[in-house]
Amino acid sequence: MATLILVRHGRSTANTAGLLAGWTPGVALDERGAEQAAALPGRLAGVPLAAVVTSPLQRCRETLAPLLAARPELEPHTDERIGECHYGDWSGRKLSELSDEPLMKIVQQHPSAAAFPGGESMRAMQSRAVEAVREWNARIEEEHGPEAVFLMCSHGDIIKSVVADALGMHLDLFQRIHVDPCSVTAVRYTPTRPFVVRLGDTGDLGALAPRPASPDAGTSPAGDKGTEGAGNAVVGGGAGAA
Repeated sequence: MATLILVRHGRSTANTAGLLAGWTPGVALDERGAEQAAALPGRLAGVPLAAVVTSPLQRCRETLAPLLAARPELEPHTDERIGECHYGDWSGRKLSELSDEPLMKIVQQHPSAAAFPGGESMRAMQSRAVEAVREWNARIEEEHGPEAVFLMCSHGDIIKSVVADALGMHLDLFQRIHVDPCSVTAVRYTPTRPFVVRLGDTGDLGALAPRPASPDAGTSPAGDKGTEGAGNAVVGGGAGAA
């Protein structure tokens, strides 16, 4: 079957402000995110793409704009099923405030039981995203052959949930996966099993260096409250390295 390239959108204004954006309108790439998006065509220069599918949200469309400009033959498809998790009443709130909510412990430790007030459950989020991936895989293979490669531009929690499915991991383990802004994850699907061949690849090994401590305990320089250094995952994906 086809190979899927999952690109998380570039760093956004919500990422750097420490906000859980969700489907909040008007969330754009920040200056660093625009630079990441501009570098994407070069990073993918050697990869033929049969199709491009995107979340409808602005930050994903802006991430793809330089790639589509470089490859005018590609007409992007929009699929709401790979749009961000519907965080409901949590949307637009600061992650530093949400860290004290009782639900956050469920999100971190038992996400298959987590449902956001006024939004959706994390189970529903994964289900729609995986359904979209499987349907697009079948369509791409039928139209372009089993060696075809296609790209989806989506969001941190969506990509993590798709990777968990590909690895045969329970959703309760998906917080162990991390994908930075504008990172590339690749999954090669076969009739018997998927293979995760890239995970969160930004090409920047400097991001692995120790980060300086922040005055706000548990906060990274990029403003991610409760990151993996404290044993917690960043809901929504975080801002990545400074």
